[in-house]
Amino acid sequence: MDDRAAYLIDALGLETHPEGGHYREVYRSPDRVTAGSRGERPAVTTIYFLLAAGECSRWHVVRSDEIWHFYEGDPLELLTLDPATLKIRRVILGPFDTGQEPVHVVPAGQWQAARPAGAYTLVGCSVGPGFEFADFRLMRDDPTTERRMRQAHPDLASIL
Repeated sequence: MDDRAAYLIDALGLETHPEGGHYREVYRSPDRVTAGSRGERPAVTTIYFLLAAGECSRWHVVRSDEIWHFYEGDPLELLTLDPATLKIRRVILGPFDTGQEPVHVVPAGQWQAARPAGAYTLVGCSVGPGFEFADFRLMRDDPTTERRMRQAHPDLASIL
């Protein structure tokens, strides 16, 4: 693992995330909002998220909007999959002055995956209404969607 990535994992107190990579929650709003049938949620949550070379954020879906913020390292390839059309969108998160996007929103209900373009990427992810693992699902736990995605995009099945 890259020395800077290892340093950041230690210095920021990052832990292994179920989707892959390393994370630590840095903020959970004390304010509560109603999130439809899901009941109350924090108004917003924010995490640090780091992917090192060879790691990925596996295909997953969250029932809230996610706002990704690029912090440092190499660019991040962020993939989204529309659940109805199976259309893939690729966004490169990176420094603003390079023509990449430093911030990108993944709407609630969109499948997503990510992988670093180099040694490591440190990003942040803010979720509103706030993140709860009850609102998170990996694609590998949804056999119908997994099968459809594998058929439509076999080149991206390795991120499952």
